[in-house]
Amino acid sequence: MAIGKFGDVESGEIKGLEDLEQPLIVVHDDGENVDDENGSIWMVLLCTFVAVCGSFEFGSCVGYSAPAQSAIRGDLNLSLAEFSMFGSILTIGAMLGAVTSGPIADMIGRKGAMRLSAGFCITGWLAVYFSKGALLLDAGRFSTGYGIGVFSYVVPVFIAEIAPKNLRGGLTTLNQLMIVTGSSVAFLVGTIIPWRALALTGLVPCIFLFVGLCFIPESPRWLAKVGLNKEFHVALQKLRGKDADVTHEAEEIQMYIQTLESLPETRLLDLFQPKYIRSVMIGVALMVFQQFGGINGISFYASETFASAGLSSGKAGTIAYACLQVPITVVGAMLMDKSGRRPLIMVSATGTFLGCFLAGTSFYLKEHNLLPEWVPILAVGGVLIYVASFSIGMGAVPWVIMSEIFPINVKGVAGSLVVLVNWLGAWAVSYTFNFLMSWSSSGTFFIYSGFSFMTILYVAKFVPETKGKTLEEIQACINS
Repeated sequence: MAIGKFGDVESGEIKGLEDLEQPLIVVHDDGENVDDENGSIWMVLLCTFVAVCGSFEFGSCVGYSAPAQSAIRGDLNLSLAEFSMFGSILTIGAMLGAVTSGPIADMIGRKGAMRLSAGFCITGWLAVYFSKGALLLDAGRFSTGYGIGVFSYVVPVFIAEIAPKNLRGGLTTLNQLMIVTGSSVAFLVGTIIPWRALALTGLVPCIFLFVGLCFIPESPRWLAKVGLNKEFHVALQKLRGKDADVTHEAEEIQMYIQTLESLPETRLLDLFQPKYIRSVMIGVALMVFQQFGGINGISFYASETFASAGLSSGKAGTIAYACLQVPITVVGAMLMDKSGRRPLIMVSATGTFLGCFLAGTSFYLKEHNLLPEWVPILAVGGVLIYVASFSIGMGAVPWVIMSEIFPINVKGVAGSLVVLVNWLGAWAVSYTFNFLMSWSSSGTFFIYSGFSFMTILYVAKFVPETKGKTLEEIQACINS
């Protein structure tokens, strides 16, 4: 699953991922730990831990289908089409959740939205656990999809709104890392326990989230936005420490909210004005290339892909896949502000091209009974190269670029459009993957490699480097 990288949602700027290389707690020479107001950061860390349980749940839902595919099909006698619907309907629910997440989070608050998401996920996992056929199975998968669609928005927004400036970059990056970690854990645990038991493990992050939300404050920015000024000051004081002076920060928050409310409302059609259209085309194109490179098909059905390549057990390949994701994602995050966006995404796309080409070659050899001893080696090697390359750039960089190329007055509407395109692509790929593999396994991977190759050409020709540039400089590059 593609992983989003979110910027500072209140100021409209991206906090660099170089924060990964800095300690989360800054220590002065006198040995005191400080945040913006020299207050306690422990409540901020607790809030972040509780919130990223939602990110872990996101990863758990995404990683569920790969290790469970063969067992579910065998136990419930599902056809290829029925399991493809089960795998892909997650993205339909997530698309709906992502589209409605903003209004929900504004209406019932960030904590309320997280409770709602956890409720949908719990309902979905229980439906999967008790399912006896495709209908309840799909309903449960759709419900978990809706839950993670809301989580995908509200978790990074909540963290960005409660964190002090000097910790915001590092803490928001934890959202991305916990998604990948949740997916990897589901891959690993799914190789050793039955699929119904694996569904129950998806309840654990939700239970932690429900309990933790009882002990943390609501987002001060949301409280200020809805006019709950007393609760706003109490929550901000609780986050910064009882002895911290929060007067200046409170004034900044209220002033910025007033500024946002004074901006004219942007409509979808406004995005097609000449001054915005190139930014929109870049954002949409990057999401199309990210998804149609095949990530959701390959990750959702990794175990069966390895088995169909002739590997004696799909579990070994799945375990290697899971162990590779997390460290490579960390490396990619650290490289983003060192190498720049364009070089990283082009290197990543080159790697996904190579990985898909090798996997396609392995299936071509198998179809023609050539070099049978090389088929599983090339298939596993190709998929692992693909996953490593995607994790280092194609997963996060398109989201970072998307957050940087849109002016703040259209960021909300443009972001919604791009997210919608991303989830539509995720559904199309995850639903068609099994059918394409039945048509031609080698052809499937060669098609994905073709999209990776087009990504390289498109980025080289049309996508500007955004590293270290102001919004005005980025707009000038795009429109020149």
